[in-house]
Amino acid sequence: MPDIDKISSLLGALNEQEVYDAIGEIISAQPTGETVLDTILACQKGMEIVGEEFEKGNYFIGELMYAAQIMDEAIGRLKPLLGTAGEGAESGIVVLGSVAGDIHDIGKSIFRSLLEASGFQVVDIGIDQQPEAFVSAIEKHRPHIVGLSGVLTLSIESMRKTVALIEEAGYRSDLKIIIGGSAASEEACFHSGADYWTKNAALGVKKCKEYRSEQQ
Repeated sequence: MPDIDKISSLLGALNEQEVYDAIGEIISAQPTGETVLDTILACQKGMEIVGEEFEKGNYFIGELMYAAQIMDEAIGRLKPLLGTAGEGAESGIVVLGSVAGDIHDIGKSIFRSLLEASGFQVVDIGIDQQPEAFVSAIEKHRPHIVGLSGVLTLSIESMRKTVALIEEAGYRSDLKIIIGGSAASEEACFHSGADYWTKNAALGVKKCKEYRSEQQ
């Protein structure tokens, strides 16, 4: 099996065919679900390299779009393997949504897609959702995990209000709360009262799997 970490540098250098060749080797080795997630994480780290090169002025919009196409294709090839690995042992229910005041959907959709491919049942309540909407979804679906997505700085306060209302409703001790998106940070996690934060969908899925292993 190829060095998974090398995929990050390959994608960062926009070596399209080499990325696909490495992905193909991993797929041929019949990887575990954990290995697949690590590979997707490596792809996302590669995108971070591309972003850094863009900020330095070494890459331009065309390179960003090209890198995104490579990553989409790579993840598309890997996703089918997530559902077959682990026999859904860590599967559970996740309520997911963008918090009040935030209408961004791309990162949340990627996270949802990877969760579903990993065997989770995802209830996506959409964008710009008030705290009451999350509580209502929790009451109806009884999830094991709640994901709060936010890109804007104002989302942090919306996350805090959402977690506070979940606690007030008496559900906080029964579930884990993850925040994600550009607004997510260690400080935002502490301020909101969430259990975990990430800006990386693959890491978020790995944490969800860990939580379910602990809960079972």
